[in-house]
Amino acid sequence: MSAWLLEAHPVQAELAKRFLALAQQGRLVLPGAHDPLAALLAKKAGFSAVYLSGAALSASMGMPDLGLLTLQEVKERAKGIVQSTLLPLVVDVDTGFGEVLNVVRMARELVEVGVAAIQIEDQEMPKKCGHLSGKKLVPPESMVQKIQAIKAIVPTLVIIARTDAQAVEGIEGVIRRALMYVQAGAEIIFPEALVSKDEFMRVREAVPVPLLANLTEFGKTPLLSADEVFEMGYEIALFPVSALRVAARAMEKFYESLYREGSTSTYLPYMQTRAELYQLISYHTYEEFDKEIAANES
Repeated sequence: MSAWLLEAHPVQAELAKRFLALAQQGRLVLPGAHDPLAALLAKKAGFSAVYLSGAALSASMGMPDLGLLTLQEVKERAKGIVQSTLLPLVVDVDTGFGEVLNVVRMARELVEVGVAAIQIEDQEMPKKCGHLSGKKLVPPESMVQKIQAIKAIVPTLVIIARTDAQAVEGIEGVIRRALMYVQAGAEIIFPEALVSKDEFMRVREAVPVPLLANLTEFGKTPLLSADEVFEMGYEIALFPVSALRVAARAMEKFYESLYREGSTSTYLPYMQTRAELYQLISYHTYEEFDKEIAANES
């Protein structure tokens, strides 16, 4: 196994350390950012870490969240987010793109591009969105093997173990699986699609590591605020697809207006200006660097 061990990636190790510290400190609001521009906007707003949702990435590529993404598609998007922001990034890897050896390859490749943490789940493939019915689970021992393999090969990568057991095995199954995943090496537990505050509290009382609450809209979980889940003892409040939903609605309305009016004037007050965009993406920094290089060559 030592031949597989990935040497520490200094940037990734530091980002992972920062993320784990934020999680352990608690009261971490984690916004979804489906591309580098969204991640830069989240950073500008003051967020200290961001999350790449499989559902949001799939939707941004015009596909449903059914495990259709490839490792390379996820890796390239993650790479762009890390490089543009240098924020700790949590990546949703669904079920890990296969069995143990595939999962190890996934972990190695994401560490190479600086990903701080991954969220891996215990569904069978083809997986479903966590808030849909008809999910099927792998045996918990299968998930344990994946977690142990990741920790053996890339120990700096933070593992958020998600369990979708609530709809299949009830809250008792959620707790049983969560404790097995913690024992295997997962630093954070993500109990998906809980349906009441009572269920949130039962998991909190039973699980001794940081917990993540998924506060996605239009799902099975009540629409709670970050403060409400923090008061229940959860360390992380995740809003995975919210920004994409807002952006998609805004674009939908804009395209309707443009088609109807043949002009963008109505939407000028809602647009980021050219100057604001250039500042966000550091346009002038690139331009100045180019001038310096040209001056040195002359």
